Amino acid sequence: MFTRRKIGTVACAAAMAAAVAHFDGAAVANAAPQCPGTYVVAVPGTWETSNSEPEQGMLAMITDNLRGDVRTDYVHYAATAFPWEGEVYGRSKAEATDRTRGLVAAMARECAGTRIVLLGYSQGADAAGDVAAEIGTGLGPAAPAQVALVGLISDPKRSPTDNLVGPAVVGAGAGGPRIGAFGWVSPQTYTFCAVGDLYCSMPSGDFAGRIAGLAAQLSNPDPTKIGDYQQQAGALLGDVLAAGGIGLLSDQLNNTAYEQRRRQIDDFVKSGIHQSYPNYAVGGGATPITWLRQRLVDVTR
Repeated sequence: MFTRRKIGTVACAAAMAAAVAHFDGAAVANAAPQCPGTYVVAVPGTWETSNSEPEQGMLAMITDNLRGDVRTDYVHYAATAFPWEGEVYGRSKAEATDRTRGLVAAMARECAGTRIVLLGYSQGADAAGDVAAEIGTGLGPAAPAQVALVGLISDPKRSPTDNLVGPAVVGAGAGGPRIGAFGWVSPQTYTFCAVGDLYCSMPSGDFAGRIAGLAAQLSNPDPTKIGDYQQQAGALLGDVLAAGGIGLLSDQLNNTAYEQRRRQIDDFVKSGIHQSYPNYAVGGGATPITWLRQRLVDVTR
């Protein structure tokens, strides 16, 4: 039989239990996010991944089985087309860039103390490099000081002034160099380009190839970068005029030149140069893969 005192005791206990449950729920809801010491965003290259089949590609050799407090996310996107194949490349790259930016922004917002690493290969380097450049010039989703490493393999927007690791190569990326470069993250940014890789090493005198690369970048234009596009087009036109004028460009765009271009691209694809980076020597017995792996291990210590 319950007395008034027992009823009061039971009610008090129930109230305390409810309060504890509420407190615990609030504590879980307000718990700090699990912030890794290092956050790696890896953007695979053309044909290495897709939205339907999200594979990791070449960059997995850099990021797999890292020790320490490291989290790695791979960016999944359409990943289609060579830079000179037109509209599809522009849309695919924009998707990769947006997703990379979103991942970095989310981590930077929740974990200001986490070191951020950006890795990209081929079309993925195009996207990762653009996000790194945004951060380095103060327009990106994270503070420049938060970026510990940027590694770009076969970057279609490589500049001759970028920090190239390995043998010297001619020209610049097929898409033309980034206006403004990498700003405050330049010391942490490294680029790798195999001799003969047309993605990242389009000869400066190959104006038809440079126009095709710029056209691919413009196939899905970003309205906020109109000024950059104008500067790139102006620089290209200036180089054409300095080299011999519009007549020279016409010679590179006639039917004979077109056939030569087709054979050049076919030979390039068959050569395997663009896929050679796991074995391409950059000095000291290292390849781009082993070099970036060691640098990433150093960052995560």
